[in-house]
Amino acid sequence: MGRSPCCEKEHTNKGAWTKEEDEHLMNYIKANGEGCWRSLPKAAGLQRCGKSCRLRWINYLRPDLKRGNFTDEEDELIINLHSLLGNKWSLIAAKLPGRTDNEIKNYWNTYIKRKLLNRGIDPQTHRTLNSTTTNTAAITNNTTNTCATTRNVVIGTATSLPVFTKGGSVCLCYNLGFQNKGNQQCHCAMTLATTATAAMCNSGQI
Repeated sequence: MGRSPCCEKEHTNKGAWTKEEDEHLMNYIKANGEGCWRSLPKAAGLQRCGKSCRLRWINYLRPDLKRGNFTDEEDELIINLHSLLGNKWSLIAAKLPGRTDNEIKNYWNTYIKRKLLNRGIDPQTHRTLNSTTTNTAAITNNTTNTCATTRNVVIGTATSLPVFTKGGSVCLCYNLGFQNKGNQQCHCAMTLATTATAAMCNSGQI
């Protein structure tokens, strides 16, 4: 069986919280503590879901919430923590007293990402964008050079060592332009491993 719902949602209010509801919630928690969020709405006399009460308290009504814009020091702390923790917003929020995980996540997506890009830093890897592009280009060039070298070696071997045998399978040097001679087919002296490497390189697999 699945977990039962936290409340009877069909009998709860939806939409924006009123000033009176906020006061009911704050007064109850001040007198009794947070307790169990599943039973809190009924005990506090609120026609709200337990989850709605919890989010309202954590994100808006807690007395230790920090209001206003983020400071430059907070920006740098968020950037440093994100480089270590990634998108673990609840862990990041634990290091910023008075800030909520949802608030920090929204601030990251709307402001800090753009701030890092303007600095030339990748928001995901926290590396400079130029070095990331350079590394990618270097890997691509190395792969291309390796494939080109393999092709040169294989083709050189094939064209310099043609061997004609009866009933042999069609080989690479035949595809390069060697023609049949009667019932003979062109067959080079390449090893099986060299042939497999040439086939993979020609098909773009390496």
